[in-house]
Amino acid sequence: MDQDLQRLFELHAEVCKTLANPRRLEILHWLRQGEKSVDELSELSDLAKSSLSQHLNLLKQKGLVDSRREGLYVFYRVKNPKILQACDILKEVLWEYLAETQEVMDLLAGAETGGDDE
Repeated sequence: MDQDLQRLFELHAEVCKTLANPRRLEILHWLRQGEKSVDELSELSDLAKSSLSQHLNLLKQKGLVDSRREGLYVFYRVKNPKILQACDILKEVLWEYLAETQEVMDLLAGAETGGDDE
């Protein structure tokens, strides 16, 4: 396999691993609205600042967010909005999957009860 392609797969897996945490996805959700301070993110997410800082540091290490300091405050923003688009596409796929799963569950429930909706 081409080394560049292999490296791309490895980077892709690293980003997916970073995003495999619901709290980090939540942080990106709040940053979708624009730059936020750690205090603002802590209030929005109900995360303790220490836990939030760990998540933000990892997101920053992986290149998903940027930060800037202003006085005593640190502000974070999404580094590349395309990561939000990728998350949105995955959410659409998951909603479709859940809808299909629910349809199957409804059909199975109808078959078990002998019910016929028609």
